[in-house]
Amino acid sequence: QVLVSESGGGLVQPGASLRLSCEASGQSVAALGMGWFRQIPGKEQEFVASIDWSGSDTDYGNSVKGRFTVSRANALNTVYLQMNSLKSEDTAVYFCGAGYPRMSYSQIPDDYDYWGQGTQVTVSS
Repeated sequence: QVLVSESGGGLVQPGASLRLSCEASGQSVAALGMGWFRQIPGKEQEFVASIDWSGSDTDYGNSVKGRFTVSRANALNTVYLQMNSLKSEDTAVYFCGAGYPRMSYSQIPDDYDYWGQGTQVTVSS
C-alpha cells in the first residue's frame, strides 16, 4: 500500500511560479514511476508530467512543455512539479499518481495504482 499526498497549491497571479510536492509513504517511491495529472470540474483528467522510476526520463503534456519541470528526490520519497510562467488555463486540481516498480513514464492514468487527494492551483489576477 502506498499513500500519496500532494502539497504546494495555492492562488497566484499569471506569470508566477509554484512548486508542487508529492510525498509517498508506505513504500519507497524510489522504485516507482510517478505522474502528475490535473482536472477541471466537468472536464476530463489531463496528463501533465511523468517521471520514470530512475529519474532519467520525463514526459510532459503539450500544454505545459517548456514551462513545467518534474523531478524527484528519492531519498525524501518525494516528487516535485515546478510550474513556471503560470497561465489562467493552468487552474485546476493537481493530482499525483504512483505507478509500479521500475516503471517508465506514462501518460495513461490507468498505469498509476495510487493517487493523492489533489491540491488546488488557481491562477488569477
